Amino acid sequence: MSKDRAASAAAGVIGRRWLFPSALLHDLDPDAGRGGRRPRRTARDWVVDFTCFLLAVGLGVAAADTLNNDANTPHALAVVDQLLGALSCAAVWLRRRWPLGLAIAMIPVGMLSNTAGGAGVVILFTLAVHRPFRYVAWIGGIALAQVPLLFWLRPDPDLPYAGAVAFTEMATLTVIAWGLFVRSKRQLMLSLRDRARRAETEAQLRAEQAQRLAREAIAREMHDVLAHRLTLLSVHAGALEFRPDAPQQEIARAAGVIRESAHEALQDLREIIGVLRAGEPDDAGRPQPTLAALDALVAESREAGMKVTLASRVSDPADVPSSVGRTAYRIAQEALTNARKHAPGTEVTVTVTGAPGDGLVVDVRNPAPEGDVPSVPGSGQGLIGLTERATLAGGRLEHGPEPDGGFRVRAWLPWG
Repeated sequence: MSKDRAASAAAGVIGRRWLFPSALLHDLDPDAGRGGRRPRRTARDWVVDFTCFLLAVGLGVAAADTLNNDANTPHALAVVDQLLGALSCAAVWLRRRWPLGLAIAMIPVGMLSNTAGGAGVVILFTLAVHRPFRYVAWIGGIALAQVPLLFWLRPDPDLPYAGAVAFTEMATLTVIAWGLFVRSKRQLMLSLRDRARRAETEAQLRAEQAQRLAREAIAREMHDVLAHRLTLLSVHAGALEFRPDAPQQEIARAAGVIRESAHEALQDLREIIGVLRAGEPDDAGRPQPTLAALDALVAESREAGMKVTLASRVSDPADVPSSVGRTAYRIAQEALTNARKHAPGTEVTVTVTGAPGDGLVVDVRNPAPEGDVPSVPGSGQGLIGLTERATLAGGRLEHGPEPDGGFRVRAWLPWG
């Protein structure tokens, strides 16, 4: 490399650093688009590419002018030099697609052509921006190693050997370091964008999960509140349908239960809808049942015609935490509703035991019904909801048929 080539390298570094640094930041674009297809050039890409091309051509023209005035350079070599320089400048347009291949090709070209110095600067910078350090180290090391040999074969007429070598080596190292800096900065920006996208995605997933949990909680609450009332209504309406010859007093009693159940169901529905419209928490809007309300639930079931035995071995139900007591109440309520639907006329036993530290156990059993049971529609969502309730409370729930044909629901809830 001669003085002109050294000047080309230095001018390339200075010009790209101070004249259009913002354009060079955009020069780091992907090697290929998705699916193996290259993205189309944007207007900014065209500006950057055209500026790099003009830089390479300008430095090449300056080197060619000095080369033509050098009496020590044969005319044939000058022609070959300028032809390789023109091809190298044209190759600048392909540097994004093949940065490594062009950098390798510029190694022998740089030994033969002074006018290719500007293109070599641009391509070496592009290699440092687009390729990992191992490729830059190999190509840059070879380029640095060939500088002393180049000036020994083609001495610079205006600079001493040591000065020309030192200047060119420094310019080459500057280009490489600058390209690596741009690459590191761009990788940092991509990493930050990726983290921001992941954080946004995770936040969206958490929001969707919260909405799903809220919908499930609302669905459980509506089922627990309304199923008990509507089951009373369905069972007594079915009894009137299958026993049209029942005594007038029993018919009037069933009609009263139907009316009262429908009224209570509508009232509960209005309260739930009011809570949802107000956007209040699930516990707001109306008093929530606790374990102390279990006696009233059993009394209501008895008034509806059920046979229910309550065995509560909890010394003071008020000591039970409200969330645990509410879950226990809902479990007993759903179990009584299922017994009323699927085993009418049987005696249901509700047992509640527990103490602080040992947990609270709710056990509801009913024997097999006698005779045919009227078909009452059911989807099994109640037991699924109870299992979810018990799990959310930190407990567990078991349910299933008994050996004698009855059915049992048993739940353990933490208390302590």
